[in-house]
Amino acid sequence: MPADDPAVRLPTLSQVAALAGVSLKTASRALNSEPNVAEETGRRVRAAAEQLGYRLNGLARELRRGGTSALVGLISGDLANPFYSAVASGVERELRRHGLLLVTANNDEDVAQERHLVNVFLERRVRALLVVPSGGGQEYLARDDIGVPVVFLDRPPEGLAADSVLIDNAGGARAAAEHLLAGGHRRIALVADLARTASQRARIEGFATAMRAAGNADWERYLRTDVHDATTAEQAIGALLTLDEPPTALFTTNNRLTTGALRVLAGRSRPPALVGFDDFELADVVGTTVVAHDMTALGREAAGLAHARISGYTGPPRTVVIPASLIPRGSGERAP
Repeated sequence: MPADDPAVRLPTLSQVAALAGVSLKTASRALNSEPNVAEETGRRVRAAAEQLGYRLNGLARELRRGGTSALVGLISGDLANPFYSAVASGVERELRRHGLLLVTANNDEDVAQERHLVNVFLERRVRALLVVPSGGGQEYLARDDIGVPVVFLDRPPEGLAADSVLIDNAGGARAAAEHLLAGGHRRIALVADLARTASQRARIEGFATAMRAAGNADWERYLRTDVHDATTAEQAIGALLTLDEPPTALFTTNNRLTTGALRVLAGRSRPPALVGFDDFELADVVGTTVVAHDMTALGREAAGLAHARISGYTGPPRTVVIPASLIPRGSGERAP
């Protein structure tokens, strides 16, 4: 149904007043439990509101009274991705402890969409913004009319000093590379997501650091970047495995790419070793070696920084780093 179809329009206070046979002002006073409204009139107005399905705009009411919104906005990647849903869960539970509510939106890894959502949330008077930046600079968030705390998650802001909660991306990727090198591998493929994002660049650099330290330049011909989902990961890894000298090991830089790798490797009698960044549900069951980190802690810490700013903290920007550690489960321990 189109948005302007009368059938989907929300009932208005004017309709409630008309049905109850009172003035607009009386209807408003009755629904807001203000004094000097006759008991019978109040009952009639509430019955009309119930019949029409009318609900008070709590935000507008609080703002008119000089109050503030209890909403905090989270702009992230696709919440269908278990990583972002776990982050959002950590945010929501921490905010709830402080009487705040979470509203979320997906930036689709698009810079223009991110900026649009920032403006949308500001129009709704959120108390703070939590942002997983989609790439490009975040200088636009330094403008004077932002007026609310901004905390960055997973990826640091570029061109702006602000509170951030990050994963030890470089350290985790370096641990994965060192693990595969220690297992005797040299032809090691790195399959990475969007290289324009800071988190992916950090994982690539952490991996490269370990390779340089080991004097292994052979991995560079197996580097594949901007592989953004499980389907493209299947394609990229499938192509790598058809090379004359295919890689004997794979490192995938997020859970979706690891899923694509598992689909390609399923049923192979001698699959390459595999280490994935991000733990995921059933990874222990299928024996997938991963670089794990606490995703809910990422959200919880970001919400805590935002609440501190809301509560009056005016100190310098703080950065919290969530540790990452390798969990061997079998797939990363296959010999070349």
